[in-house]
Amino acid sequence: MTNFIESKSISLELANKILDAARVKGNELGIPFSIAIVDKSGNLKAFQAMDEAPVLSIEIAQNKAFSAAAYNRATHEWYDRLKDDPPLLHGIVHTSRLVIFGGGYPIKINGELIGGIGVSGGHYTHDMQVCEAGLTALENLDQRV
Repeated sequence: MTNFIESKSISLELANKILDAARVKGNELGIPFSIAIVDKSGNLKAFQAMDEAPVLSIEIAQNKAFSAAAYNRATHEWYDRLKDDPPLLHGIVHTSRLVIFGGGYPIKINGELIGGIGVSGGHYTHDMQVCEAGLTALENLDQRV
């Protein structure tokens, strides 16, 4: 019997590649975003607030990334799961750092969670587009990472 669990977490190099790809999309949209990348434990790994990004977007982006990594679930998936369960819906929103609207995605390699990305600054649908653009940086990776 083994006494430990082996797991992977995102590297700074990969976090920066994802962040750069997300920022390109943010520039295309012409909206100033805050973009956060966290490791699988939810600790901040890389972050950028574009010029003129709303001040509140800094914390929201980090919380979206944390939520995605902590629950291994995209933040936009929460509402549909909760909307028909009022006690849970009204209770879970008091969970510290949990975000239940779009703009946070888990980051996975070969199906294994390694981190999360969170974006804030536009409507949540714009935030989702920026996240998805960031995740395209994973497409060209050597999958043995």
